[in-house]
Amino acid sequence: MSKKEINYTEEPIGKLEFVKDFLPSPDQLVLKEETVKVTLALTKDSVDFFKKIAKKKHAHYQTMIRVLLDQYTEHFKSHEI
Repeated sequence: MSKKEINYTEEPIGKLEFVKDFLPSPDQLVLKEETVKVTLALTKDSVDFFKKIAKKKHAHYQTMIRVLLDQYTEHFKSHEI
């Protein structure tokens, strides 16, 4: 793939418009959820599965399991028994 050279000119840009800053602050991007440490016995097959996928996705397998449980919880929250 060849790179094309950009030729800049001195032509006027036109009418400029300022746009309000809509991006969140860095503090808003680092959300800390309250977590609780638990001891949980999982099958070796399940842990191996999550570790394999996590390695491919460059992620943490514990986080993947937590997200799965969070999504399950959200889905069934309204169906409380």
